[in-house]
Amino acid sequence: MITSMMSRLLRHLKAGPFTNPFPLEHLPPSLAEALKAASEGRARLNPPVPVPEGFRGVILYEKAKCIGCRMCIRVCPANAISFIPEEKKVLIHTDRCTFCAQCNDVCPVNCLHMSREFALSTYDRKREAYVRDSGLLETTSSGEEVAQGE
Repeated sequence: MITSMMSRLLRHLKAGPFTNPFPLEHLPPSLAEALKAASEGRARLNPPVPVPEGFRGVILYEKAKCIGCRMCIRVCPANAISFIPEEKKVLIHTDRCTFCAQCNDVCPVNCLHMSREFALSTYDRKREAYVRDSGLLETTSSGEEVAQGE
């Protein structure tokens, strides 16, 4: 008898990997040698897996649209969003975020969005681990909001 869990497992196995496989077919004895061989053309790297439809990446925050209602703070299961009283805006801590998108669903003015960006790692240890404003909208001198680059 196949349970629902078993059927889900079989579907996932058939669908293939969700993330990128190891860049080479077999684990090399030395990664430095493998990268050198790839740069010289002696080894072929696996191509990256395309980002799937509906992928929830890093949160984008349009600060100009935010009304400071704090609904996102109330629904966040990871306590990844804090309120800045002086600005009446929120601060999103990406290092705590579980990318559940509940904040996006509850926001009454749609100032929060999930991007398709998933590469969060960096060599810069001092990089800010939070999102203040993604800068999706700019305010013109007449007070009108327009998308950047228009």
